[in-house]
Amino acid sequence: MTTTSDVIARQAKVFTPALHIYHPLVIERGEGSWVIDRNGKRYLDLSSGLAVLNIGHNHPRVLKRVREQMERFVHTGGIFYNETTLEAAELLATVTPDRLDMLFFSNSGAEAVEGAIKLARFVTGRQGIVAFSGAFHGRTLGAVSLTTSSARYRSRYHPLLPSVFHAPYPDCRHSQFGGTPEECSLSCLDYLDQMLRHLITPSEVAAIIIEPVLGEGGYVPAPAPFLRGLRHLCDQHGSLLIFDEVQSGMGRTGDWFAAQRYGVTPDVMAVAKGIASGFPLSAVVARHGIMEQWPMGAHGTTFGGNPLACAAAIATIETIRNEGLLPRSRVLEERAMTRLRAMSERYPRIADVRGLGLMIGVELATTDGTPDTEGCERLMAWCLSQGLIIINCGPDRNVIRLIPPLTISDSELDQGLDIIEAGVAALP
Repeated sequence: MTTTSDVIARQAKVFTPALHIYHPLVIERGEGSWVIDRNGKRYLDLSSGLAVLNIGHNHPRVLKRVREQMERFVHTGGIFYNETTLEAAELLATVTPDRLDMLFFSNSGAEAVEGAIKLARFVTGRQGIVAFSGAFHGRTLGAVSLTTSSARYRSRYHPLLPSVFHAPYPDCRHSQFGGTPEECSLSCLDYLDQMLRHLITPSEVAAIIIEPVLGEGGYVPAPAPFLRGLRHLCDQHGSLLIFDEVQSGMGRTGDWFAAQRYGVTPDVMAVAKGIASGFPLSAVVARHGIMEQWPMGAHGTTFGGNPLACAAAIATIETIRNEGLLPRSRVLEERAMTRLRAMSERYPRIADVRGLGLMIGVELATTDGTPDTEGCERLMAWCLSQGLIIINCGPDRNVIRLIPPLTISDSELDQGLDIIEAGVAALP
């Protein structure tokens, strides 16, 4: 049997180094909250394939539904209709925020974002897009034009998409404005208002796009007053409000979508990651009155809405609904937050704990308050040696993001938190 080093060396010969892999681990199979490497060692996975495997690895319902579909057909390519793709769309429309009931399937989160901004420009006849500092919306040219979680994602790709403007995200801990969530929200909304006075007129803004919970930028939930303010601003000026729920959707934040937990409904939503348990599928979802203005041929796809991916999506949605995973994720949120906040009181290295549902960020800082990037890397490596998979995020890569499957048990969650606490205690 080839070794882990052999596999990594072979991959280096055929894959560009642009492809980033978090851990030097070669897995053979996945089971629920666990992955098993080729030596038979088990690892508790608190990364869920980067917030994709919301119902865990290889859920039996997903495998059964996909196998059944494989026996029938695996691709349509827009040549003819099929009921599996239709059923997935109908089912997704039953769990999206109120009145977001028409969609377009594609393959990835970046594609969904691209589709959303194309839709906004087409329907409004305007060009301006307002995004926020710290955001990550994808790596395609349009999506990376909106992305500012790190300058490295944009490096050497200029010129980017024109008429894109960035305003401060209301990250109260790191914002230039600071203050309470309400004060920070007001300051960021005032900045946005000044932008609309001096940089681009409201009548030229097609859409405002935001992650209701900042993902790659550091796992920061937006204050509810800010999202309500954006909703009012878009209503006032006829712009579309787009929520990028690629990472925060499909039960991750304790409701089907963060929009529902906040009680703020966007006009358009980008959905991906957890929608199909690891099969490539995403969607642009919007109100009927918006989507019906997008005529045939204005957008397209070859693989979007693939029947296998849609079969997986049906099983995923049914599992989240039938197994009560939305209320369960809120119970697990409270369990994890209580434990992590207690840790932060014992270990000053933990500068902040934040999140919604099972989308939790643990920020590490040094004694002088600077981002502890090195400590974060050490903690990830130490946890891996103890059989725990965690990954990081944030502009300085100093935030541990905990995104376990919604199906994780109490004892599995506790086991993961035990390892993290021991790892933090062991940091020099």
